[in-house]
Amino acid sequence: MALINDHYLKLKAGYLFPEIGRRVNSFCEENPSAAVIKLGIGDVTEPLPAAIREAMHAAIDEMGNRETFRGYGPEQGYAFLREAIAKHDFQSRGVDISADEIFVSDGSKCDTGNILDIFGADNKVAVTDPVYPVYVDTNVMTGRTGAADESGRYAGLTYLPVTAENDFVPALPESPVDLIYLCYPNNPTGTVATKETLKQWVDYAKANGSIILFDAAYEAFITDPEIPHSIYEIEGAKEVAIEFRSFSKNAGFTGTRCAFTVVPKQLMGKTASGEPAEIHSLWNRRHCTKFNGVSYIIQKGTEAAYSEQGKQQIKELITFYLENARLLREGLESVGISVYGGVNAPYVWLKTPGESTSWDFFDELLQKAHLVGTPGSGFGASGEGYFRLSAFNSRDNINEAVTRFQKVVS
Repeated sequence: MALINDHYLKLKAGYLFPEIGRRVNSFCEENPSAAVIKLGIGDVTEPLPAAIREAMHAAIDEMGNRETFRGYGPEQGYAFLREAIAKHDFQSRGVDISADEIFVSDGSKCDTGNILDIFGADNKVAVTDPVYPVYVDTNVMTGRTGAADESGRYAGLTYLPVTAENDFVPALPESPVDLIYLCYPNNPTGTVATKETLKQWVDYAKANGSIILFDAAYEAFITDPEIPHSIYEIEGAKEVAIEFRSFSKNAGFTGTRCAFTVVPKQLMGKTASGEPAEIHSLWNRRHCTKFNGVSYIIQKGTEAAYSEQGKQQIKELITFYLENARLLREGLESVGISVYGGVNAPYVWLKTPGESTSWDFFDELLQKAHLVGTPGSGFGASGEGYFRLSAFNSRDNINEAVTRFQKVVS
């Protein structure tokens, strides 16, 4: 008899977004004429920028000629893309990241889970609460936790609450931890971390031999010049941090899939016997063993994101979604809702009105206004009483959503 991985049985009944989909599908089946507006899952709506599409078309033509056809590419990513990333995303900001420290992949969701392959099961893990569910669930799957309690918190994880009461700034762990997940701009709260906050984390990691897993998937939405786009803008961070980036939300790659992870060569872990071990070489081995690389066509399209036309077109996309966030934020504030985020991020995090739980408010919005958002409790116990709205949608839908929302809560 083949044995299963029993750790999967500790997972809560349904991953957050499939549960949202189940409730929405059930409602739509019962109300087929309802014009439902979905502001739940953070999926982009606007087309791929023209510069990216044109580069992909040209790459397809190359694949049609024997002279320019390409088969397997380098698992780490083609040099032309890795060099463009290093130059435009890091070196242009004065951050010394080299192309060979960059690993191209098919998504930050994948990488933030897969990175656990190279770390021992006995590591103590800290996550903010609320948190992107993938960080927690992948640790459950790999056996780093015990069972969940009634609030959904798993034994063995260190939870760092982030709420309005602490200005959404997590306190440093009271006892040492080994792996620390940080996401800024934050999903789900839409808040950001200052240089001072990130320096505290870098200093903590250096003092405790910890490694920070820094998810910067939304860095392109930062408009405040004082807010760092990369943890490597903090001195010493290359010794203690891995950074994850994605093209999904800034360049519209949710359906085409391209991202990258930065693993500095000086980042070190320890073996069970206490000997130092290079994290870069371990991740390279894992990457080459379990991943065949992102397609040439997609990587050529991604490279075009760094062209002058591509950068301008992506800037227009970012501006469009941030304007949607502003409309959501100000529309909710106008009817007395407490709202956070939505300035340097595409997510608006709001306090549910009255005594409503986050799932009760989800159902109320769906039934009364035909609107879909994301219940805060789905991101963790400290998310109870909060609700996330995504700015990824058409302008007409955003304006209509604000009108409907105001009617429900006014």
